[in-house]
Amino acid sequence: MHRILRLCVLLAPVCIFQLARPLSAQAPLKSVMLWPNGAPGALGNAEVDKPRMYIFMPEKRSTSAAILVIPGGGYQGVALGFEGFQAARWLNQQGMPAFVLDYRVRPYRFPVEIDDGRRAMRLIRAHAADYGIDPNRLGAWGFSAGGHLASSLGTHCDNVTSSVTKVALSSDESAPALVDPVDRLSCKPDFMVLAYPVIAMEQSYAHSGSRRNLFGPNPDPKILHEYSNHLAVTEDTPPAFIFATTNDPVVPVENSLDFYRALERAHVHAELHIFDYSNHGCGLCGSILPLRVWPAQLRTWLIDRSFLPIDAPPLPAPEPNWPAWPRGLTGPGEF
Repeated sequence: MHRILRLCVLLAPVCIFQLARPLSAQAPLKSVMLWPNGAPGALGNAEVDKPRMYIFMPEKRSTSAAILVIPGGGYQGVALGFEGFQAARWLNQQGMPAFVLDYRVRPYRFPVEIDDGRRAMRLIRAHAADYGIDPNRLGAWGFSAGGHLASSLGTHCDNVTSSVTKVALSSDESAPALVDPVDRLSCKPDFMVLAYPVIAMEQSYAHSGSRRNLFGPNPDPKILHEYSNHLAVTEDTPPAFIFATTNDPVVPVENSLDFYRALERAHVHAELHIFDYSNHGCGLCGSILPLRVWPAQLRTWLIDRSFLPIDAPPLPAPEPNWPAWPRGLTGPGEF
């Protein structure tokens, strides 16, 4: 009993942080359903069937650029806290607007997850004037499986319509007049930030969990090839900042290496930061001394690419991770 009490005393500051932090994590200014009247392909009408994005606007903005943040979770959950809200807050502190995607995951299958990302990008662009952002300066920041979704937007959004639009166009000659105007906008990001991303789907170093959750137990080899995104890079793929660790125990670093090499061969601007460390899923990595500097490198890249001004508010201090799922929220990606 005395040992337990002593442990509680030693951990008190951490416990206080963990209790207090979710209150900050679950206070976005606004959330928007991607399809207010029901998402295409919905399996029901519960919260898990309603993809949405959370809108984070800075108190004082420094740029007209913005980022759609796509948390990871292996396509079976969405780490909305430390890979979503916390990243959005980090951007807000430097004056950049952010949108956090809570997308549908298992038991949903491809192309639902990708279509949720496409819809979010289009919806942001459709309301760019309302948000006070430039629709031609919209990035996608994905973590882990969210990195696969973000890189899919970067490689599979040229002249692509959503699956629901394709069905409408193929089934009804009058459908073009009925198609949601939002779905006519581009879903392609203008730049990408990929943190320890899943990229490959058919290679031996593919993340088997993400592949299984996205494509099912017996996927079509053609689809696996198509969505091994390093194989889909062209000269029109957006520039990218990539962060990974050499000995990532979950998503092998070859995913990041292959995507970087593909961008380099296509003469697309890319910057790759690989740390000689073993980690996966640390978000902004504020509690890991060797890795906590990577957000500073991202800030420098954003400034160099003119997405943040050189006089943007200062870099936020590193902080411990928020919980993976903010307490009290419900949504498609809830673990």
